[in-house]
Amino acid sequence: MFAKPQHEHQWLDPLIGQWKIEHECQEPDGKISTTLGVMNCRSLGGMWLICESSGESSEAELWSSIMTLGYDPQRKQYVGTFVGSMMTNIWHYQGVVDESGKRLPLESEGPAFDGSGRCKYRDTIEILDNENWLFTSELQADDGKWRQFMAGKHTRT
Repeated sequence: MFAKPQHEHQWLDPLIGQWKIEHECQEPDGKISTTLGVMNCRSLGGMWLICESSGESSEAELWSSIMTLGYDPQRKQYVGTFVGSMMTNIWHYQGVVDESGKRLPLESEGPAFDGSGRCKYRDTIEILDNENWLFTSELQADDGKWRQFMAGKHTRT
């Protein structure tokens, strides 16, 4: 009756561990802010990756977040959530690993930056090697093009 981890679940294993994070975000007004922090990623029975992060923004604001990721064999895609102390929205993720086998784009929907409604977002995990991975965030503009507004580097500690 209990599900067993599959090959797709193992794709998340390189993310398990302790990480130093450095994120750079471009605000809607064009201002660039930097966030430093730490992340601890652990496996929940080989089925789910739980990543807990905390840090401080360049404006000395403290923050924390939790991301969950797993693989749903019935939907044939990765699924997950993201919540953070700096926002009221829960992000529901879904996505598939791209052809390179190194990138997992996760699509979601959430509030538009300007408060005008909702828009589509895409957070992408890119595994560079066993010691480094990237996390980028994009939003889909009215013209349908994706605009990156955040880039984060994760280095194993």
